[in-house]
Amino acid sequence: MAKARTTAFFCSECGYESSKWMGQCPACKAWNTMVEEPIAKSSPSGASSSLGAGRRSLAPAVKPALLSEIDLQEQDRISTGFKELDRVLGDGIVNGSLVLVGGDPGIGKSTLLLQVCRHLAGAGHRVLYISGEESLKQIKMRANRIGEVQGDLRFLCETNLDRIDRTIEAEKPEIVVIDSIQTMYREEVSSAPGSVSQVRESTSMLMQTAKTQGIAIFVVGHVTKEGVVAGPRVLEHMVDTVLYFEGDRNASYRILRSVKNRFGSTNEIGVFEMAEQGLVEVENPSEFMLNGRPEEASGAVVACSLEGTRPILLEVQALVAETSFGMPRRTAAGTDYNRVNLLMAVLEKRCRYDLGRLDAYVNIAGGMKMNEPALDLAIVMALMSSYKDRPVDPRMLIFGEVGLSGEVRAVSQAEQRVREAAKLGFTACILPQVCLEKMKPVDGIKLHGVKNVREAIGLL
Repeated sequence: MAKARTTAFFCSECGYESSKWMGQCPACKAWNTMVEEPIAKSSPSGASSSLGAGRRSLAPAVKPALLSEIDLQEQDRISTGFKELDRVLGDGIVNGSLVLVGGDPGIGKSTLLLQVCRHLAGAGHRVLYISGEESLKQIKMRANRIGEVQGDLRFLCETNLDRIDRTIEAEKPEIVVIDSIQTMYREEVSSAPGSVSQVRESTSMLMQTAKTQGIAIFVVGHVTKEGVVAGPRVLEHMVDTVLYFEGDRNASYRILRSVKNRFGSTNEIGVFEMAEQGLVEVENPSEFMLNGRPEEASGAVVACSLEGTRPILLEVQALVAETSFGMPRRTAAGTDYNRVNLLMAVLEKRCRYDLGRLDAYVNIAGGMKMNEPALDLAIVMALMSSYKDRPVDPRMLIFGEVGLSGEVRAVSQAEQRVREAAKLGFTACILPQVCLEKMKPVDGIKLHGVKNVREAIGLL
């Protein structure tokens, strides 16, 4: 008689299960991601078959519904107290939703959720905050920094999900915060907390609790060095919403970005600033990002990137200098490195500028990370401004996509970008000629339409 298997190999990226180790996962094609973990013991065949027969006999029949019979109503949403967070979630918290919040250590995930819990409790909601990483005294020390807590906000330090499930059933809260999913475990799964099996089973249990009891659950997730949530990739597929907290922990600002949302758009972002009392939302990120920029320095231009429905003005900086080595150095911070090399190749081929012997450094000021093609023209103008040592008008906005032939192509919602610049006192704008022909004039700002990069460089 063959001996029953006690371990199996799981893919840490997608959760694929295999009886033997493989170098490449056949499901997600990732290399060296198979890890060995214990599996739950199955019951005897006779017991399982009789149990299955009993379940089949007791299970009620389910009747499928027609599309016309489904009552479509607007989801009741709960405000978090932060307009920025409400925008990212899709206008508030949905009852029965499971939200995953990921980010680097110390970025402010726990602080943000504690502030949300404080507001929800003050608004009359019953909130339960469960921590598996901090003691009650540590939570109180952090709560004292963000302000006085009023209302029905309860705290629990526990990592056993079976006890947590019984506590949730007894307390009946409206919102639950789990900090973090990597510290939770189930007794039925013999592997260590944070493993593929534990994270998958724990998330499945929390999802069932959220859906059956109508409780909104926020789950904090650790991230790997690549910047993705640790654990199996199936974790992000199981939850309703995935939010990433981005930004340098040494900088004052934070960006909350949605990468998955079943109840709203995935293009929206929220901007926060880390203050002494916790996180403060930044309602006008354009003004915040442009503070302290130089007025008469070459290589600095203002561009406009669109994040969802929100245009954000930011400063693109470039520095072009002769190299001291045989191979010129190119670096890019906040934008795609390969895109910068592509744009410099366009300038060399189409505009006949000798940039092959020069070092080039491109930076998005403030630590922002933007990869929208609308920044192409701004990067080109910043490079040329530094190359010719001619400063660009500090009241001028530049945006447009650049093709391999040197043409300037249209971008979406150009009029909205120009109006955002007009609000901040900009007086001129360089944009694609195609966009200029389709939009209405904007008071107080002069528009310059260009068809290719040569025309844009001629305006320097």
